[in-house]
Amino acid sequence: MRLSFPQLLARIGFSALAAIIGILFALPLIWFIFAPFNARAELGIAIPDPWTLQNFLTVFGNGFAMRGLLNSLIQSVGGVILVAAAATLAAYALSRSSIPGKSIVTYVLLLFSSVVSGTAAMVPIFLIVSSVGLMDTHIAVILVFAGGLLPTAMFILRDFIDGIPKTYEESAMVAGASPVQAFFDVALPVIRPGIVVVVVWAFVNIWGSFLIPFILLRSDDLMPSSVAIYSFYSEAGTPIVTLLAAYSLIYSLPVVALYLFVSWKFGFRFFGGIKA
Repeated sequence: MRLSFPQLLARIGFSALAAIIGILFALPLIWFIFAPFNARAELGIAIPDPWTLQNFLTVFGNGFAMRGLLNSLIQSVGGVILVAAAATLAAYALSRSSIPGKSIVTYVLLLFSSVVSGTAAMVPIFLIVSSVGLMDTHIAVILVFAGGLLPTAMFILRDFIDGIPKTYEESAMVAGASPVQAFFDVALPVIRPGIVVVVVWAFVNIWGSFLIPFILLRSDDLMPSSVAIYSFYSEAGTPIVTLLAAYSLIYSLPVVALYLFVSWKFGFRFFGGIKA
């Protein structure tokens, strides 16, 4: 179908506007990628001149920052395992149980989840963690993150589980499977896409969090990368742009790697399956 001149002009204008907006969003990303390789990274310089790896060598020589990456990994993996396991079991129980008002319970938990890990709750959280003797430990950070993320994770997974007909598990139990076997061999493979969504979502939230570990941790050896990144600021609070850019690039790699792995392993379809 041939376009009229006004329609063609409108399409060209829309395409040009979309291209301009895309370029505006792409420029910070381009700077972020190239700045670590620049000896004098400035906001007005995109392509390194000259190219250098000295920024990365300096960052790798910062023991506090490197330990921060390991601490972030410990806290993120621990929190993800706890959230995924607890949310899967809790969401399955809520979905398959006949408890009156279970939908209200789910929505109330979801409503208050934004408060549990929010700024307003940090004082009571600090007092609770201090009273049970878990201050300055990875366990405290992991438990607080899990408590804040669990209601939303349950809400996400319950939608996946509600989409599975109960006849699947009933057929398996008629064939001789126990309720536990029906869950692990029938329901769990089908809700695997939902678990993957929760894992990625929880990992990103914990990996990038600053406030909770900053308040609950005291030792430099336990600080995550989100706190350790401030070691690349001067005493006056001015960022050392070259080192900050290099560390930020390293800091973002685990999240990108997780996304690429999930995309490669599951694709964008996130399909499940039932074991024979």
